Amino acid sequence: MPQPATPAAAPSGFQLNLVILSIVIFNFASYLTIGLPLAVLPGFVHDSLGYSAFWAGLVISLQYVATLITRPHAGRYADLWGPKRVVVFGMAGCLVSGVFTLLAAFTQHTPVISLVLLCIGRLILGTGQSFCGTGTSLWGVAKVGSLHIGRVISWNGIVTYGAMAIGAPLGVVIYRTGGLLWLAAVVITICVLGIALALPKPGVKGSKSKPLPFRAVLGKVYGYGLILAMGSAGFGVIATFITLFYQARGWEGAAFALSLFSAAFVGTRLLFPNAINRHGGLFVAAVCLAVEAMGLFFVAGAFAPWLANLGAFLTGAGFSLVFPAIGVVAVKRVPQQNQGSALATYTAFMDLSLGITGPLAGLIMSLVGFSFVYLLTGLLVCLALYCTLRLRRREPETPSEVHQG
Repeated sequence: MPQPATPAAAPSGFQLNLVILSIVIFNFASYLTIGLPLAVLPGFVHDSLGYSAFWAGLVISLQYVATLITRPHAGRYADLWGPKRVVVFGMAGCLVSGVFTLLAAFTQHTPVISLVLLCIGRLILGTGQSFCGTGTSLWGVAKVGSLHIGRVISWNGIVTYGAMAIGAPLGVVIYRTGGLLWLAAVVITICVLGIALALPKPGVKGSKSKPLPFRAVLGKVYGYGLILAMGSAGFGVIATFITLFYQARGWEGAAFALSLFSAAFVGTRLLFPNAINRHGGLFVAAVCLAVEAMGLFFVAGAFAPWLANLGAFLTGAGFSLVFPAIGVVAVKRVPQQNQGSALATYTAFMDLSLGITGPLAGLIMSLVGFSFVYLLTGLLVCLALYCTLRLRRREPETPSEVHQG
């Protein structure tokens, strides 16, 4: 892991947050390139190109598959080379993805070519986000010290889903105005600006300590990662299929549901910034998983848009603190110089979940309908809740273990 700032040099309070935000803003940019097409691409693949819900889900999920494959490499390179270089590389990947989306817009009258270009672009986007997201987390920790790792993870998540909340409806507006062509042009512009702002910022040195083998890191965090994977499925089915769910019901406002999800996610982190410190990561994760499951059940049983909106809101609020609450516990299971690899490996379980969720949920939807998928996902989140409660009984936390500044 990059060498952290000493406690004496680390800022506090408002200044601490400003330092973190000055770094995680690059992850905001990378996730904006994800959020902009999120509510557009499923409909583009399904309606404009004429492919099934399975292919619409696959196009979205390819990003998460690429992120899953490359995430451990991103963490290891950030530990060895320093995170700034990893962030710039990730932004460049998002830029190239925008170029492939642009080419897909030009070739949409040849659906096969357009679909292939979209798939390639999504794979590159997943790689770019993997490097950018991991790099910004570790860059932030290196700037403010490992004592504040929970705060950095939380702020990184806030900008992530803040970008989703802004990107989804904005992407719909841009798409309706100028089609996929304009949308791709906006993505490319955001990436160019992000790279231009990142290059002059001072970086931090990588660690010279010998890293743990990947198998050793995986062995320490896989239990926490499995809980994260099950909890992430709720985000996957909301983000990927809520647009088609609304369309099947004949409802308007799918982008608004995505915004509600993201607003609830961000709002929960802002309203409860010290919840993990005070109550422990596993307790907070258990409460959040219960709320997330409730939200998914509401979507499954929705008979009107307002109930589906409420379900999306509760799902976002519940999922909000799952990642940092479990992550703080997981990352502390490895030595400090290997926390980059641990964080990346832990995060890869979310990528695995999201990569599987798209095509699997799309297949289930084509067989038994949309509502059943949200019901099954709610039950899966309940299983994650059960595992979290068992883990908490086996590994009780003390205040010193959960304090993150």
